[in-house]
Order: sequence, then C-alpha cells, then structure tokens
Amino acid sequence: MKQLQYIIKDRESLDHSLSDIRRYYDENSFSGMLIHIYTEMNEKHKIDVTLEQIEKALPEAEYVGCSSNGNIVNGDFSGASFALIATFFESESTRIKVMQHKLTEDTRESASAALVKAVSENEWVKGVEILLTIRGMSLTGLCEGLSKVRPDVQIFGGGAFSVNINDDNACVFSGEGGFEEKGIVFTLMGGDDLHISTSFITGWKPLGSYLNVTDAEGSVLKELNGHPAYETYYKYLRIKNDENFFFHTLEFPFLYHDKGIDIMRAPTACTSDGALIMTSDLPKDSKVRLAYGDPWTVLQSTIEEAQGLVDFAPECISVFSCAGRRTFWGNDKVGNETEAYQKVAPTSGFYTSSEFLREGENVIQHNVTQVIAAMREGEPKRNAGISFGSTEKAFEGRVPMINRMASFIKATMEELEVMAITDGLTGLLNRGEIQRRISAAVKDDAIKDIYLIMMDLDNFKHVNDMYGHKEGDNVLIRLAGMMRETMVDMGDNCSCGRWGGEEFMIMAHSCDEEDANKHAEWIRSTMEKIHFEKAGTVTVSVGVTKVKKGETADQACMRVDKALYQSKAGGRNRVSRI
Repeated sequence: MKQLQYIIKDRESLDHSLSDIRRYYDENSFSGMLIHIYTEMNEKHKIDVTLEQIEKALPEAEYVGCSSNGNIVNGDFSGASFALIATFFESESTRIKVMQHKLTEDTRESASAALVKAVSENEWVKGVEILLTIRGMSLTGLCEGLSKVRPDVQIFGGGAFSVNINDDNACVFSGEGGFEEKGIVFTLMGGDDLHISTSFITGWKPLGSYLNVTDAEGSVLKELNGHPAYETYYKYLRIKNDENFFFHTLEFPFLYHDKGIDIMRAPTACTSDGALIMTSDLPKDSKVRLAYGDPWTVLQSTIEEAQGLVDFAPECISVFSCAGRRTFWGNDKVGNETEAYQKVAPTSGFYTSSEFLREGENVIQHNVTQVIAAMREGEPKRNAGISFGSTEKAFEGRVPMINRMASFIKATMEELEVMAITDGLTGLLNRGEIQRRISAAVKDDAIKDIYLIMMDLDNFKHVNDMYGHKEGDNVLIRLAGMMRETMVDMGDNCSCGRWGGEEFMIMAHSCDEEDANKHAEWIRSTMEKIHFEKAGTVTVSVGVTKVKKGETADQACMRVDKALYQSKAGGRNRVSRI
C-alpha cells in the first residue's frame, strides 16, 4: 500500500496532481486505487467539475469525499480548501466497493440495512469507512442499524461539515452517487492481505458536578436537574443563546458513560425555550457532566496512540478529528495533535461534525473526539527508531494560559469531589456517599456476600458534656482511624463512612461471615483498650448483618441498625449479629 497526498489550490495544481497520480499508477503494478477528496467547498457545480476531471484522468479509480471544516495533509492542518489523497493497493486480494445512499429521517433504516446486506454478501469485507451528512436529525437509529453489520467488521468515519461551523450546509459525493447534500457514502474494504486498526482519543476531562437528564425526547435534551438544559451553559460558562451558541459550546461538550466507554456530546443548537438540539439521543435519567480540553492530556494521548501503532506498522493513517478540536487549538497549533501519526505513516483526514467508530458490537457517534484508522497490506514491516519527542516540545518552551487554567480546574475539581463525599472531621465517607455505595452494591449482581457493620460510641453525649467537644472529636477521629485500618486490610472490598454524629458504617463485600465478625470484634476490643487523656475509656457497640438476596439497601440498613440496638440494649460494648 502506497499513498500520495496533495494540497489543491487551483485548477492548475489539480491537473498537475492528477497527472502525477496517473504516472505513478502506470509505472507500478498496483491492483487498485482509491481517491479521497476533502474540501471546504460545498457548491455543487464546483465539485461536479472537479469530479469530472478526476474521472477523466483516472477512470479506473474509486473515489469518495465530503465537505469539511478543514483538511489534514501529511499529518498537519493543510490551510488549503481542497485536499486530494490517492491510496494505491499492491495486493491482488485487496478489494474496494463504494455505496452511496440518501440520508434523511425516512431513509436511515434503509441505508443501514443496505450496508448490512452488502457486508453479509461479501465475506472479504474487513472494514467500512463512512462519510455522511448529519445536521437536522438524530443519528442514534442509524448507529443502531450499523451495529447490525457483521461483528468482525470495523466501522469508522466522520460527518461532513462546512468551513463555517454555524452553517448547516454540507455534502458527500462519490463515483457511485455523485454530489448529495443529504447522504452517506460507504467504502467497503477488505481482502486477505488488508489489515485495519481503529481507535479514538479525547483528552477532554469532566468539569463540575454530575447533571441528571430529567427530560429528553430523542435528540432534544430538554431539562437537566429539572431546569432548561441551556441554563447549564449560561450559569457556568456565560454562553448566550445567540448565533454563536454552537461555536462557543463546541469546546465544552457533555461527557457521559455508555456502552462501557466515555462519550462526548455537543449540542448543535438551542431552542427559544432552552432545549438543546443534539445529533444523538441522550437518554432520560442518564448522568452527564460538562467537559473541557486539557492540552497536555490531548497531546500525550496522541503520542501514546502513535507509539501504540508502531508495532502494527501501518502504511497509511486516516484521522477524523472534530472541528471543535480545531477551534480549541487554533489553526497554528492544531497540527500538534496529528503530527505524531505522520512519523509512523502518511496521515490524512479532515475536521468533522461528528466522528463514528465501532466499539465491540456498537457503532458509537462521538463529538469533539479524534477517530484514527490505520491500515496496511501484508505482514508488518518494522520501523524502529521513531522518536516522538514530548508534549513540552509542542509548546516550544512556553505554557499557554489555557494549560495553566486546565491544571487549576483539574486540581480544584478533584478537591471539590473529595469534599463532596467525605466527612470533614474524620475524613471517612459522609453518610450520603456510604449510602450511595451500599445501594449500588446491593443492585450489582456481580457483587456477592455483602456485610454491613454499624457502630455507635457508648455514652458519647457524656463525653462531650463533661470533657468538651475537642475531646469528643479526638474520640471520633480515633475510631475513624481504626476503621481505615480495617479498610486497608480488606482492600477495595471495603467502604467506611460516618453515618451521623457518633454512628459509623462499614460495608464489606466478597468476604465471609468469619471475616466480617473478626473485623467488628477487632474494632470493639481495640477501642476499649485506648485511654483518652480526659475521657479515659470509651467503648463502642457494634451490629453486624449480611445483606439478604432480593432485599433493598434500606431493608439491610434497618436490620443492621436493629443489631446495633441489641448491643446497646444488652449492656453496650458488645457485637450483635442478625
């Protein structure tokens, strides 16, 4: 597999590029040729003229393309409105098949069904690249349909766009269907010698607290936390609902977890009543967070991705990178996040309106993400000695303000997240968090044998009244320290929290009854041996119970509370089990 990449500035440079491709193809024994055209233009008559030139000069070539928000040539933002990428195949077994369909609300199912049928009829298919227009509809149904494609076939690609991100006009085109304002182009590729590796990276990190999707209908996100969804952008980021809304929100998408991965979703518009129009559904009752770009993480992610591709040894790399990443970096810096790929293999692509990638059986629509597809023919040809440098070099010795702000936000958010779930005095989990963890564990079928250990300091009011709250705090802190020792001993299977006042709770799972009782008795016996400076000996009563199959967290908590009451009623400083 070989590849030639060209920046087209005018009719003359297009003629020269096509002549160069013609000569290169004729001089070598290639089995086929695929042309990609990425253009910031979306005027039909101009694209038709270009396609006619390509067909005339290269009649044997398959060609596909779309409008874009900018083009990637030789691993960098090209700065030109037109890019032409010619990929040549050397293996006789490599095959390419192009399909094109209209893409509207009414044709989404038929388009995906046509691909499913074509792949099932052609066992040689290993991957499908998709180029499509996305504005004006939800693509959740399309992605669900594409997920029915034979599971061993990789699916990847990007959404067509305009150089003006506020412009809804976009197009796709190919030798099979010509120019189409609302369409999808499938490029089926495969053969015994063709190998494809796909992946995605983001670099965006969560910002702020979780927001509950309290009202949504399809791709219309109506409410977050019971308020119009738009209010989130205005309250936290002061983004107004005006003609620049999409431009400003593109760098701050929503982040949520679905189908085992983190997915970002950016709104495309906002209605007068504060609903957000998305390109894919955000289900009601899901939890989302705003996200922000961290420059160091973005660059380190691309370097790590490029390093991971070295062993695969691709002969060409396609990048489908969101236009939001271009606005985030600016034209002079956006090439920093693709240059590492060029060191591995010739790299090309475009800036998209959405990115698509199959993860497992599911085809996922991404936003503000970078999808990478690497290909080669035959066995890998090792290319040792590639140096990727460091993220610091990309900034040429200076740290921009956005990076300092990103570091500040990250540190602040981590501190706030810890504060939100911990008790200020003891450092243990607060009641809300330990309750949440108990509820989650009870509902998780994969977690077995859950035990609750509830503790209450005996006569604690007397300690506070006689010796003061400072001494009372010392007692609470000491008991919390013993609970942390228990947590260290039991590892990830244990959570400890302050239930309220002088009451504490331990949740332990994946252990047996003997272990739970042993830790409960250790805390009780150790506590009675401690001598406090003023209060002297302070004992603790303990209740232990095992969560029963089918019961709720509340029912289990009521039973362990009952066990604790038995210890208190039986003379205190003892462990009771129910």
